[in-house]
Amino acid sequence: MRYKITLLLFILVWAGMIIRLYHVSVKSNFYYEGLAKANIERKEYIKPVRGEITDRNGNLLAMNQIGFSLSIKPHLSTKNVEGKKSELEQAVDILLETFPDLNKTVMMKVYKKKSSPYNHKYIKVVDFIHYANMMSAYPKLSMYDGIKIEAETKRYYPYGKYAAHLIGYTGRSNRKENEADEVVDIVGKVGKSGLEKYYNTFLQGELGYQINKVTARNRAIDVLEKMLPKDNRNLELNIDIDLQKMIYEHFGDATGVAIVMKTTGEIIAAVSYPAYDPNLFVGGISSKDWKALQEDLAHPFTNKITHGTYPPGSSIKPGMALAFDKAKPGILQKSEYCPGFMTIGNSKHKFRCWKHSGHGTVYLRKAIMQSCDVYFYKKSLQVGIDAMAKNLRSFGLGVKTGVDLPREYNGVIPDKTWKMKRFKKPWFLGETVIAAIGQGYDLVTPLQIARYTALVATGNLVTPRVAKRIDGVDVNITSVPIKFNPWSISEVRKGMYDVCNTLGGTAYRLMHDLPVKVAGKTGTSQVTSIPQGMGRRLKESELAYFHRSHAWITTYAPYDNPQYVVAVLIEHGGHGGSTSAPMAGDIYRWLYKNGYITSELQKNIDTAVGMEAQESVEIKKKKEKIRKRNEELRKKSSEGLSLF
Repeated sequence: MRYKITLLLFILVWAGMIIRLYHVSVKSNFYYEGLAKANIERKEYIKPVRGEITDRNGNLLAMNQIGFSLSIKPHLSTKNVEGKKSELEQAVDILLETFPDLNKTVMMKVYKKKSSPYNHKYIKVVDFIHYANMMSAYPKLSMYDGIKIEAETKRYYPYGKYAAHLIGYTGRSNRKENEADEVVDIVGKVGKSGLEKYYNTFLQGELGYQINKVTARNRAIDVLEKMLPKDNRNLELNIDIDLQKMIYEHFGDATGVAIVMKTTGEIIAAVSYPAYDPNLFVGGISSKDWKALQEDLAHPFTNKITHGTYPPGSSIKPGMALAFDKAKPGILQKSEYCPGFMTIGNSKHKFRCWKHSGHGTVYLRKAIMQSCDVYFYKKSLQVGIDAMAKNLRSFGLGVKTGVDLPREYNGVIPDKTWKMKRFKKPWFLGETVIAAIGQGYDLVTPLQIARYTALVATGNLVTPRVAKRIDGVDVNITSVPIKFNPWSISEVRKGMYDVCNTLGGTAYRLMHDLPVKVAGKTGTSQVTSIPQGMGRRLKESELAYFHRSHAWITTYAPYDNPQYVVAVLIEHGGHGGSTSAPMAGDIYRWLYKNGYITSELQKNIDTAVGMEAQESVEIKKKKEKIRKRNEELRKKSSEGLSLF
């Protein structure tokens, strides 16, 4: 027994020695070899240049200003000795002699925060100096061994607020963003919102690197390997910035959203008003500017295109009618009588129509044209909320559109299950009635309304897209066909035509004399309920501003060949027909004037007289004008100036 124990101990001791010998002579060799290699080789990453963003005509919407950053050598002493300035203070003072506007306190604080015995990299204390300002200072600063000058770019948005909610902005990356992306970690900047965020991986490119052979003092003496970065990946948009500017300036004192979209899904313009200047965020926004944005009751920082959720009001009625028909085929072919209100069962509660005297006998086309509420009240009780909600969601309401913008909101198209989950309460018939006219719990985004309008116009549910080409490659736009009863969809479209072109239509006064035939639907979405005891409904102008209804109009044109959708929402604007329609009308006039919409008759005339050649000449002139504008912009931006 003793022999066995002795033998076992002998084997264990030798096994341990052999394992240790392997670890010291073989395994540790890889570690020490890597450590030795690290002492003679230094890998430096080469930052990629972020891609530019242009509109459909080539106008620069996001570009890079060329400049330099300033860094200070690590491990400098930070304490004054015998009345002499510390090494760090001496280096900072050299920078201040050259650039007096720099903040000494900030530079000292940044250096001390990042200084560490384990950090052997130069510490950046100045993020950006414009190219023109650096040129005269470069010879002097380059003489100091403790100061490092590196080429740097800074994001700049020439059109500022006009496309802020679409383009977004870049800013300094945080720890979480650095850990998630190596490129972000090295570059130190990342897209924070809009297209800058959605397409960040593409726009930022891929890192390059250079491996240098270094001396014991970490001085490079030879280049062993070099890989250039993959950068300058540009993004071309469907947006026309001139249309974007026109719409933005049209809002004036109002707030809201306007969207112009091709029926194929290409977004030509999308304005959330008011907006902010994205250039404020590039180098870090001041607390004063941030506070002003946060306290502004008009919410300029909110992207209302995809983040604003509003009751759709009567703008939902064309889709609601089609939802009725999907749930109960043939239901739309029966008329309803509107005396100005409706009650449910033995209840005395009146669900009122907007027209106090009522509309009389109402068929589908008239119900759309004159926006009769009672017609939709009665149909909704025959169908039920669950079927209504199911079909409306299939039309793109209350669900994300899939647009290429980040953090899109769903909105709400309610049903019984939703209410029970949200409020732990059952559904009531009265809630079905008000949901039928786009009130109650109904909430949609303006982009959902534009998308669903394109569906009504064409029968195709498209995925909206802001980007047109990514690095020269066309962006695919998906489309899902939805079949409707031919008679029902025809009557709905005729009703929308009547809204804008037939006397008595809710938008006739402001939309009937446009250069193109438009079909549409107005909407007035209430933000406060109307007491039952109120004998006369107050006019919107008699209400306090924040109690006034939101004003909708959603349209498509040309009526007989739908190409464009224009949807406008004016917050607390009252009636869509009088408040939102003027902007929609001016947008169609602009589209017509600038050649986006051309009648078939005009096309034939132009072809016959050879105007196509003349048009190509005009296009060439426009492109040359944009090219010169971009050149001037690049030149001025290098000097820290703005073209606009």
